[in-house]
This record gives sequence, structure tokens and C-alpha cells, in this order.
Amino acid sequence: MADSDIDARDRHTFAVADHGIDPSDMPPAAGATGGAGGPGAHVAARSGAKRDAGMSWLDTFIWCGIPILIVVLIRIFLVGFYEIPTRSMESTIEPGDRVITFKQAERAFGLKRGDVVVFHDPADWLANEQSSGPLAGDYLIKRVIGLPGDTVECEGAGQPVKVNGVAIDESAYLKAGVQPSAFPFSVKVSAGHVFVMGDNRANSADSRYHQDDGDHGLVPVGNVVGVGLCRYWPLSRLGSLDAHHEVFDKVPAGASA
Repeated sequence: MADSDIDARDRHTFAVADHGIDPSDMPPAAGATGGAGGPGAHVAARSGAKRDAGMSWLDTFIWCGIPILIVVLIRIFLVGFYEIPTRSMESTIEPGDRVITFKQAERAFGLKRGDVVVFHDPADWLANEQSSGPLAGDYLIKRVIGLPGDTVECEGAGQPVKVNGVAIDESAYLKAGVQPSAFPFSVKVSAGHVFVMGDNRANSADSRYHQDDGDHGLVPVGNVVGVGLCRYWPLSRLGSLDAHHEVFDKVPAGASA
């Protein structure tokens, strides 16, 4: 074997040994498709770009789409927003106040005496409501005073309202200077209905005023669309709509409706 052949072989051996120390320095094999400059590199790059594009749409849906969907579902099924134009619930709610209601409260927990409720007009009550502006829809807002089976009554000017024979102190929510009722009434609440009154009794065409309608002034429970949670606007009147359930603590259960 010629000396030149031996030298060439030795140089090749040393080169291979040297690349064994750091494989990254090895030159690409001829015809390889996965090298940095081969066709395989372009295929991998395109695949990676597609994956990145796919992830960006997925990320957008997760971080934007899902929260928006949740808000929409809550708005549709759980909460309602209403602007109050009438003076019938002063001073708990003033004209122009905006309130939030929990739509499922009556189904989840049942209505309670003292709850502030929004309901569909049961028998053209809006014709007698004194409003400070246009009312969207056919909604009214009042306070539940009597439940099915209750007897709600009052002897008139200067006298308290009685529920099942027990006089209740409504000073916690009645508008200052307003009597519980300027005229006498007595109503037995029938099954599936509630008796409601405004906190401003001097300016509230409530259950007392509609004794001659189809439900004798009562509101079908099915007409209730939500229980008031809070005022959210204007910010100066931000606060909860207190049901004052304690006012009715001593009231016994009503008779079977």
C-alpha cells in the first residue's frame, strides 16, 4: 500500500473520531431529507407553522370565546337588568335607578315575604302607575308582603299592615312619612299567587288597588321574573336591595291556600 493511501486513511480515521466527540459538527449525509437545508426542513417548518396557527385560534377561543359565552349565558339565564322609572318603591329604589335581579331565585329558593320582585304586569297595572319616563316592556317592581295561604289586611290610616293576624313594623323600608295604607283592605292570598305592595304606599298602584281584576289584585308566581339583588347605577346609590325578612319573623305560616 502506498504511503499516500495510508496518510489518507489516517486522516479519515481522525476526522471520524473527532466528529464522534461532537456529532453536531458532522456534515449532512448525502441525499438526507431532514437536514437543515434539505426538503425535509421546509416540510417540518410548514407543519410547525400550521400547529402554531391552530394553537393561536384555540388560545383565542379559550381566553376570549369561553368567557364571553359564560357572560352571555349568565345574562340570559341567571340575571336581569332593569331601569326603574316609577316612584312606587321610593326610597328603596328611586326613579332612574338600575337594578340587578336573580332570575332563578323563586325556583331555587322560593319566594319569601319581603323579597323585592320584578314581574310581568298581571292585569294592566301599568295604566295606573305614575311613571317619570317610558317603561320598557311590561315589568313592575314591588315587595312581596303575602305568600299563598296568607291573609294580608289593614284597618286603614294610621294602622299597621297585618299578616295572618300579626302586625308588622315596616319602618325599615317604607318611605319616610308614608302610612302603611291610607285605606282598609283584607285579602286572602290564593294558591300560586303573591300579594305585593310598593314601599311608597302613597304612590303605588299595587295589590290593594286591583281587587276587581281576574286575580283579585294578586300576582301569579309564574309572572315573577326575578328577585332584586342590588342597585348598580348610579354609583352614588350602589347597594343591595335588602329584603328585610326580619320584619316577618313573628308571622306564622298561612292556612292552606
